[in-house]
Amino acid sequence: MAKDFSRSHRVAEQMQREIADLLMFEIKDPRVGMVTVTAVEVTGDMAHAKIFYSAAKQSDSTQQGLEKSAGFLRTQLAKRMLLRTVPQLHFVYDASIDNGMMMSKLIDEAIASDKTKT
Repeated sequence: MAKDFSRSHRVAEQMQREIADLLMFEIKDPRVGMVTVTAVEVTGDMAHAKIFYSAAKQSDSTQQGLEKSAGFLRTQLAKRMLLRTVPQLHFVYDASIDNGMMMSKLIDEAIASDKTKT
């Protein structure tokens, strides 16, 4: 029977907290401005981690800044977390917030157009 709360899930949650803290206080790269870590997925063998992030506006420079700082982040994670091996970090832009805002705007427009018809 599979565990409900596996080790990779616990490591992912701790990594999310630590990376958010590092991005806020330690990263000095101007390309990495207001970035929010929305989720972290760690593979079962702890070799790779996908870090999902959202930013005020999605740009290639933010992605490049995060990829450039991946080595520093990994080193800092090794110091902060008690892991034998720290996963390779892969950054993925999370478009779910943008999609939610677009859906909300469409709903508001539909409600406004429905009110004008009646």
